[in-house]
Amino acid sequence: MPDPYRWLEEPEQPEVKEWLEAQGELFAKEMAASPNREAFRDRIAELVRSGTIGAPVWRGDRHFFMRRTPDQEHAVLYTVDAEGNETTLLDPIAMDASGLTTVDSWQPDKEGRRLAYQISVGGDEESLLYVLDVAGGERVDGPIDRCRYSPIAWLPGGEAFYYVRRLAPADVPAGEEQYHRRVYLHRLGTPVEQDVLVFGEGREKTNYYGVGVSRDGRWLSISASRGTAPRNDLWVADLSASSPDAPALTVVQEGVDAQTMLSFGRDGRVYVYTDREARRGRVCVTSPDRLDPENWRDLVPEDEEAVLSDFAILDDLDRPVMLIGWTRHAISEISVHDLATGEKVGRVPTPGLGTIGGITERPEGGYEAWFGYTDNTTPSSIQRYDARTGETTLWAASPGAVEVPQVTTERVVYRSADGTEVHMIVVSKPGAGPRPTILYGYGGFSVSMAPGFSATTLAWVEAGGVYAVAQLRGGAEQGEEWHRAGMLGKKQNVFDDLHAAAEHLIATGVTTPGQLAISGGSNGGLLVGAALTQRPDLYAAVACSAPLLDMVRYEKFGLGATWNVEYGSADVPEEFAWLWDYSPYHRVREGVRYPATLLVVFGSDTRVHPLHAWKMCAALQHAQAADDRPIVLRNENEVGHGARAVSRSVQLMADQLAFLARHTGLSS
Repeated sequence: MPDPYRWLEEPEQPEVKEWLEAQGELFAKEMAASPNREAFRDRIAELVRSGTIGAPVWRGDRHFFMRRTPDQEHAVLYTVDAEGNETTLLDPIAMDASGLTTVDSWQPDKEGRRLAYQISVGGDEESLLYVLDVAGGERVDGPIDRCRYSPIAWLPGGEAFYYVRRLAPADVPAGEEQYHRRVYLHRLGTPVEQDVLVFGEGREKTNYYGVGVSRDGRWLSISASRGTAPRNDLWVADLSASSPDAPALTVVQEGVDAQTMLSFGRDGRVYVYTDREARRGRVCVTSPDRLDPENWRDLVPEDEEAVLSDFAILDDLDRPVMLIGWTRHAISEISVHDLATGEKVGRVPTPGLGTIGGITERPEGGYEAWFGYTDNTTPSSIQRYDARTGETTLWAASPGAVEVPQVTTERVVYRSADGTEVHMIVVSKPGAGPRPTILYGYGGFSVSMAPGFSATTLAWVEAGGVYAVAQLRGGAEQGEEWHRAGMLGKKQNVFDDLHAAAEHLIATGVTTPGQLAISGGSNGGLLVGAALTQRPDLYAAVACSAPLLDMVRYEKFGLGATWNVEYGSADVPEEFAWLWDYSPYHRVREGVRYPATLLVVFGSDTRVHPLHAWKMCAALQHAQAADDRPIVLRNENEVGHGARAVSRSVQLMADQLAFLARHTGLSS
């Protein structure tokens, strides 16, 4: 197996540092030759001044929410008491003026008096867990380290919670420090060394665990998924019959190819969300003493066209109801159902054809629900639904006013190589004729490409381009079967879907091969990396961000071993053949006219190691036959795969658009 640039896997070696420095000089020259860079930066900065607003999380008459105002680098967590007094709880800039600290997650206790939260620095996502007293604002516990991606499940009273933590590096084999999670019980004020190991011993090293405690504190649920697998095992314990320190867990499902979660209702029933025997999802109902699947009764059955995404219960009504969130080809809607029978009795009015982000309710019951909303031209807002009147009203808008360009959004359908129908959203200014176009996709891990306010999209379209988002197989736009049609040995379907999208845009006169760019990040970086090696004739330019590209060795770095349930493992001969067949790094050939390519990586990325892009960059630079199509690397330090300060995001987006504009002929 050829691997001529394996030496780039050692970033501390002098020759690698020298190589990276030279790549930085090449990138600087490329940006200096990109006349649109500052214009894009200024316009994107204007558009992100819309800010953001998050849905409320209620605890009695108090609620918690996140908001980013136009001039803030990060969203800030606030709480509002029963009298309407707003208090700042977590401000990342107040914690760290450099902007490198991010709030990874937060969870108030059941009474709203304590707040568990997790922070990390420099993009490494290595969360430290703390507990805050809400009234006083001071830390009362923590830090607890090794809590990356940990859920928090409070017991009533706010004195103890379940959480997930990795074992210490000294207790695991070398190279496996990112794995080996366990579920623990922590009591406030006690040393973390005394935390009680509750679950996970002896199980699969790549397992992720979920944990939840019912509002009344009686029921504990624990789920386990091997890496990012689209299935989970599930256990439940009655904490009134066994100690929280040693819960007597019973199996709900184990070894079943399905995802299931439980919600213990205020009415004594258990509501089951599952895609078991229903790949688009269904809601069932049962009782706590009859949790075996054969006792589940359909309340809201599977829809043949829409994917069930969320639900909430409103029971302070003469006729209690359940709200069901659906996506239909990634467009969101909410239906209203009788809670007793499941009969559909209405729909929740929504502001438009866009994306709904989570439906929240009051934990103690009520008649109100809140949900986020956005679409291609509408910044995020929070809507309030009143089940007594059936009306939806604006509860909170994004805090900044921005001028949004006039654009049109079209939903199109095209056919992939095997005849499968694929949907695509195309955003443009009115007009005709081929134009510089960015085609964006992801195609993996059940991630749906849903409409949303995007400064990148709007800045590009306003400058005269077209922005298309393809809903490729591998996502969840049409349910779990759509996901599985683009994973493991069927991964080539995803690449074929992208090529077919490009061909459709060309055939319908939207663009030409010389004006067409593709863009993607993470798994989407793998997508465009494969695309540029499979069909270099089809694309003029590529923006490839935080990508997986060496699919033979991806499991050996970052969180790679948790993704072999999505891609396959090079340790399994059949699966190695899948990976080898499309691995972008290994498909680079000398003397080919490749698209102009910008590879973007982040120095603190602990999910996808930058080595993928480094090796691909070296291979493409060696092989490229076109002098007018550069291969450049943007290497950014002190940021990672996820959240970052707004100003750094603005610069990144501007650099990508400027590069693609230069090599597709867009001039703003």
